[in-house]
Amino acid sequence: MSTHLLYIADPMCSWCWGFSPVIKSVREHFKSQLPMRMLMGGLRPGTTEPMADSMKADISGHWKHVHQATGQPFDYAFFDREGFVYDTEPAARAVVAVRHLEPDSMFDFLKRVQEAFYAMNRDVTDSDVLVKIAVESGLDQEAFISEFSTDETVEETWRDFETSRRMGVTGFPTLLAGREETGYEVITAGYRPWAKVKELIEDYRLRIAD
Repeated sequence: MSTHLLYIADPMCSWCWGFSPVIKSVREHFKSQLPMRMLMGGLRPGTTEPMADSMKADISGHWKHVHQATGQPFDYAFFDREGFVYDTEPAARAVVAVRHLEPDSMFDFLKRVQEAFYAMNRDVTDSDVLVKIAVESGLDQEAFISEFSTDETVEETWRDFETSRRMGVTGFPTLLAGREETGYEVITAGYRPWAKVKELIEDYRLRIAD
């Protein structure tokens, strides 16, 4: 496979939501030189315990920092929910399902899931909500439900999580550059503004061109 960018993210990661406009700019600016692939990182997959008040306070603090740094909108009414289980696997699996159905729509679908969760206080751990977002994104409802529900999609989602861990990725968003055969190097581990990310990618392109 040719040299490309590899974006590792989680739909329910607040800094990934903050990074969403940057990723859009990266894809638009570098699409002809460095196409982008995406892996689901697995923030809290398989969580079963409801959020405690201490966790709500911690996450709320993160959201405020992201908003201050990026300007991305958040609906803090989320924290009025009782018994919410912050399981990130269903939302990640929905993105993997779209990767199968409409690969070119995967990044736009990720953004829609993020916006639904962070800016609209929709429960993206609920498969019915994810189906509605898929339909709103122009996907066929029955095709999405079928793809989302298969054992193969579940297994591939968990393979994404495992692959990102094997690559040493411990936080999201992470943007890498390289190829599978020769390995990847980090462009950014964590949020950076578009101007800085652009500079880092341009530096990378100059180095590989030498």
